[in-house]
Amino acid sequence: MKSSMGSLFVVFFFALVCSFAIATDPGSLQDFCVAAKNPNAAVFVNGLFCKDPALAVPEDFFLPRFNKPGVIKSPVGSVVTQANVAQIAGLNTLGISMARIDYAPYGLNPPHTHPRATEILVVLEGTLHVGFVTSNPENKLFTKVLHKGDVFVFPVGLIHFQANVGKIPAVALAALSIQNPGVITIANAVFGSKAPISDDVLAKAFQVDKKVVDYLQSQFWMDN
Repeated sequence: MKSSMGSLFVVFFFALVCSFAIATDPGSLQDFCVAAKNPNAAVFVNGLFCKDPALAVPEDFFLPRFNKPGVIKSPVGSVVTQANVAQIAGLNTLGISMARIDYAPYGLNPPHTHPRATEILVVLEGTLHVGFVTSNPENKLFTKVLHKGDVFVFPVGLIHFQANVGKIPAVALAALSIQNPGVITIANAVFGSKAPISDDVLAKAFQVDKKVVDYLQSQFWMDN
């Protein structure tokens, strides 16, 4: 009996250890893996080719002028300047990225999700009303008004937003827990998909007349 209980404990222990191993990313086995534009003689790691470390240069880890305000063209009144692996090749496999968000007075970074990353945001200038919504069935809104120097966290995958509630421009910096967090802007995805989602589907989902859906789908949806 003791032998069988001991065997059961060993099986349970290894199952627990394996579950932790599967649930997390493996540790890096090298100092860095600069994303290579030319795949010749490169190694494919984490979705990108890695440059020979001997050929890495300081510019692979550098992004200039992140302090420069972004040009706001979006009708929602904000612009996101990204600093992920697409802009800094040396971020590949390092599991982190950043973004700068500029907001016009009363500008909005509309509801969106990052399917692969948790975000932590700090306000540099202005006043922001921010929030995120938990998953079904609670759909609970966590919201806060942030001032200069305040920090707020948006958990991975949850819909969140930021709105400038002041009369002056606002600026925030965000750090994200992966090299390429991805972004899904809810309105763009639902009403601006290519090809469009059936208006019958959306009319039933949102409990509105199909004319409302047709109107929304006819609008120009642009990335922020």
